Amino acid sequence: MAEQTDLPLYDRVAHETAAVVIRRYSTSFGLASRLLRADVRQHVENIYALVRIADEVVDGVAADAHVPEHEIGALLDDLERETHSAVERGYSTNLVVHAFARTAREAGFGRELVAPFFASMRRDLSPEPHTQESFDAYVYGSAEVVGLMCLHAFVLDRAGAERAGSLAPVSSPGASASGGATRQPDAALVDGARHLGAAFQKVNFLRDLAADHLALGRSYFPGVDVATFDERDKNRLLDDIDDDLRVSAATLPRLPASSRRAVALAQALFTELAARLRATPAREIATTRVRVPNPVKLRLAAEAAVGRVPRGAPAHVPGGGTATRTPPGRSAAVTDRSSNRPSEGQSA
Repeated sequence: MAEQTDLPLYDRVAHETAAVVIRRYSTSFGLASRLLRADVRQHVENIYALVRIADEVVDGVAADAHVPEHEIGALLDDLERETHSAVERGYSTNLVVHAFARTAREAGFGRELVAPFFASMRRDLSPEPHTQESFDAYVYGSAEVVGLMCLHAFVLDRAGAERAGSLAPVSSPGASASGGATRQPDAALVDGARHLGAAFQKVNFLRDLAADHLALGRSYFPGVDVATFDERDKNRLLDDIDDDLRVSAATLPRLPASSRRAVALAQALFTELAARLRATPAREIATTRVRVPNPVKLRLAAEAAVGRVPRGAPAHVPGGGTATRTPPGRSAAVTDRSSNRPSEGQSA
């Protein structure tokens, strides 16, 4: 007869596996995650690991392993099915999927965020250039929902509950693994999380403009041709990124203390990278990869560690308004979970 300690041991091994993924794949994300409280960091590592594994399926690892092109989509479909099943049952034979499922069940999210993520990953298998509509949907699924997953983990922190959101019961698989209620983030935090996720993704697209085009044959930004990329294109894209960063920066003080410093560091790192892209000639961006030097990363980490919250970029919204975001294909009223009235804006 199996001992009761078997599942906790399996959970720990699954998390340790997820933690290796973030340490080996991302220096910036890994650096920021160190400022999370240990229990929150575990959830974020579990989320990141699945996101990274799915991304690797479509970003060339499967092809490098000589998987036929027509089978790569099937592998992604298998991973999505296993993820949905694991979130529902609380177990997977895949350690990374198991770790993710444990976090999803405890933090109170499920198919509503997981399905858009995999839809965006699947879009990477299509050579068709993006329209503005498909680009918005792609950014929502590939980045904004990841921000929302992390936000759900952040607001599990019971300390600072009054500022972080309202306690509300959610149904399975959104119910916590302990059987209790989970804390649902308020509309302002949802808005900030979505905008920050969008900013991360757009900065990465701009930084990797040449590599994505040459190595992967992808074109992310609608209407942008790498061959004719100029200062006007660059500044237009960075104005949009600055808007996202400005909105997300305004919500940082509302985050629980257990996650605020880490998110502040992530915000600072990408604000710095956006500034460096702004200072780099367009033609260089089209041929080289702009980076934040390690000494600068360490300085920003030290500032975040002592509680410095970065300010947002200058506004570029006409009339000085606040940019808001609604998930593709949904009304704001559907996505506002904090009340029964339509939300004034969403973002991640």
